[in-house]
Amino acid sequence: MKEKNQLVNSKKLSNIIAKSMKDKKAKEVSIINLEKIKNSICDYFVICSGNSDIQLDSIAENIEKKVYENTNEKPWKKEGEFNKEWLILDFVNVVAHVFLKEKRYHYNLDKLWGDGNNIIEK
Repeated sequence: MKEKNQLVNSKKLSNIIAKSMKDKKAKEVSIINLEKIKNSICDYFVICSGNSDIQLDSIAENIEKKVYENTNEKPWKKEGEFNKEWLILDFVNVVAHVFLKEKRYHYNLDKLWGDGNNIIEK
């Protein structure tokens, strides 16, 4: 069973990540709450789209910077730094996905994890 503090921290972390994405002009930022899905891999997915590999790098760097400033946490794991189509920053309870727009629609995580409560941020 997850402790209440962990749930609050996961929610706070997902909001910090979403804001840091928007700070770098990410498009279609969404937070998917996976807490009620049995055997989910984390508490939240935070997903966004970018227009270029340079923007993806900028968004990912800002996520790391803002999360560290606010929580003193670093990602447990990072993926996709070389192909620049889909960057993943795994903070264990929250996973940030930074996609090139066309790759986001190809993999369609928003629909795949549609059982979660999806909060789309404009």
